Amino acid sequence: MEDRDIIELYWQRDQGAIRETASKYGGYLWNITWNVLRSHGDAEECVNDTYLRTWNAIPPARPSAFRAWLGRVARNLSLDRWKQLRARKRGGDEMELLLGELDQCVPAANGVEKNLEDQEIANLISAFLRGLPGETRVMFLRRYWYGESVADIAEKQRCGQGKVKSSLFRTRNALRAYLEQEGVAL
Repeated sequence: MEDRDIIELYWQRDQGAIRETASKYGGYLWNITWNVLRSHGDAEECVNDTYLRTWNAIPPARPSAFRAWLGRVARNLSLDRWKQLRARKRGGDEMELLLGELDQCVPAANGVEKNLEDQEIANLISAFLRGLPGETRVMFLRRYWYGESVADIAEKQRCGQGKVKSSLFRTRNALRAYLEQEGVAL
């Protein structure tokens, strides 16, 4: 079923919309939530929460890129859940390492103007990513958007882990330099 047809089911408040969303995007959403949480129960709960959030958001929303919109919802819910679990146990894990890798090239999460700057920073990062060669962009997004391990990225890109690590290192440094050049305080 096409995305526009699924969205129309949401607009008609037809519960079949959730079934069609799960059928078409369930695996995609599962991968996103699993890569963040590394827990079957928590990942499943976030996928289900994604369906609920989608049901509550459409209407009035009518996403033009439904897959990406769903992915963003699932990722945000997963990160919220990860932070909640992290606050409880205060132990190290892969997601903490992954987010820590970006600490040096994204602005601090506090400050009065944070909410106003978030969209501008997102636009700058998007422009930066669009300027990257395809393979480099894919590696960066797989690591920092989808939360994939370096080993998984290397396997999917059919290259060595060293190449992935060096590419990510260079891209983080380039992102930091780009944001500083654009006047973003890191």
